Amino acid sequence: YGPSGLMLHAVGCPQPSADVFCKNWNKPGVQKMVHAFVDANSGVVKQTQPWNYRGWHCAGSGNNTHIGVEMCESSAIRYVSGINIEVLDAAKARADCERTYKAAVELFAFLCKMFALDPMTKICSHKEGYYMGIASGHQDPEHYWRGVGMPYTMDKFRSDVKNKVEDVLAMTENELNALVEAKVAAAEARIRSQYETKLQEVFASLAAAYAQEATLVRNQAYNTPVDVVT
Repeated sequence: YGPSGLMLHAVGCPQPSADVFCKNWNKPGVQKMVHAFVDANSGVVKQTQPWNYRGWHCAGSGNNTHIGVEMCESSAIRYVSGINIEVLDAAKARADCERTYKAAVELFAFLCKMFALDPMTKICSHKEGYYMGIASGHQDPEHYWRGVGMPYTMDKFRSDVKNKVEDVLAMTENELNALVEAKVAAAEARIRSQYETKLQEVFASLAAAYAQEATLVRNQAYNTPVDVVT
């Protein structure tokens, strides 16, 4: 028993962290659930429930039949009205978008192989799901790709997934293990670099605060009158 299709989403807000969504959705009263998020900062996939469990990701019958995966969106954009996007930093926005796209291609190839799904006929977007009559009237993820100026389409996505499946099937077990290990190492390196950058910013802030405090104490010491006993 398993899904009969895969549905690709984009979160619809400039939040790149999968962990933020996992935390905010993992509590009573939240009536939505996808199967995984793709982090825009690292490309890491955060699975949130078993693949063969029913989700609540498209507000339609597709919840009964499709795995739902959300791509997180870059912090270098903002929504100005509806689905219209203003790009604040083009280079970062496109790099983040490319990162989630590539990770989603690999994830969908893995899922197609796991559940024996044809990438060309069993993958749809939330937008396409609406026209198929199985999802609500959203525009993702095509609006996100278009908004940041990337040339991606769902036809390209399906083709890229198909090619990735064929590449994986052609690999030997050793080649596949080496590929997985390399991707894990790359993801760990990206996460480590992000934390190191944050630590450097914290230390720099603390050093600046200390220098400011030291200057203030020194000035107070110089300006304090001293009683001279004669």
